[in-house]
Amino acid sequence: MGVIEVDRARARGPRVIPDRPWADTMLDGAVEAVSRGDLRPAAAVLADSRGDPETRSVRVEALSRAVMGASRSIEALLAHDQGNPDLWLWLGRARLEEAWELRPDVRARAVQADRLHAYRSAMERARQPLLTAAGLAQSDPVPWECLMWLAIGLDRPRADKDAVWYECSRRWPTLYSGALARLITLSPGWGGTAQEMLGFARSAAAHAPEGSPLPALVPLAHFEIVAAGRTPMSRGGWFSFDAQRDIVSAAAHWAERRIGGAHPRSVEAHNVFGAAFYLSDLRRPARGHLARTGGRFSRLPWSHLGDPAQQYRRACARLNL
Repeated sequence: MGVIEVDRARARGPRVIPDRPWADTMLDGAVEAVSRGDLRPAAAVLADSRGDPETRSVRVEALSRAVMGASRSIEALLAHDQGNPDLWLWLGRARLEEAWELRPDVRARAVQADRLHAYRSAMERARQPLLTAAGLAQSDPVPWECLMWLAIGLDRPRADKDAVWYECSRRWPTLYSGALARLITLSPGWGGTAQEMLGFARSAAAHAPEGSPLPALVPLAHFEIVAAGRTPMSRGGWFSFDAQRDIVSAAAHWAERRIGGAHPRSVEAHNVFGAAFYLSDLRRPARGHLARTGGRFSRLPWSHLGDPAQQYRRACARLNL
């Protein structure tokens, strides 16, 4: 490639792969198949994830977003396979994702009573499939993780949220997606406190098993605190010195290497640390993390800054990636 071609490539920016923050070729293929209306590969990759909750949580989340608006097609599969826990889990999570799309703006709820009712009804439709999945695969924590998001979405009492977290964590204490749901439960934006949320994130980071990206919960907690405080979201104005030091310490706790390959949530964690370091003007670690995303950005934490794709591209461009 000549100098002119290199300059043109830089001008175009990094090759971005939206809404695919994973390194899972089987999942890529299944998502593409779902977009064509073929659900069979998706059912196969979910079956393949049994016994691996970390992979299972990534796959069911991704496939549920891929099938959004067409969850009835999963019901058609279930009509012929009522005892399949993968399909019940997928149906419940798909309904959950569809319901989130109906959530009215908090500031406009007073004038959106009909939409709020539709949102809550849609949320409730996710409950029974998830409970069925939990009953059919009693050691699987992923249905309980999904039920945590349901409890958050319905703004259930704290005791209810705690009970579902208990069921999830006792089955798989270090499930990243479960811990993320717990973090959001404890966040100021959802009725918790900054102190409780940060305490949880720091504890999870300190006790994370080798290779687990749980330390990424620390910068995510700081993002939640800033967002809840409605601080002006400008580059260089996000994190205090103490918060930056906390994030640097958390990053030091995460060694990506683990037996069996990278963690299924590693790409997400690189997005989190990369964004946090970028906003802290720590260019070298920001480049190191974002270079490892391979153009695959996650919704969190970029959505706190605005449009995730636009914000990710901007960060990569400013870091000369």
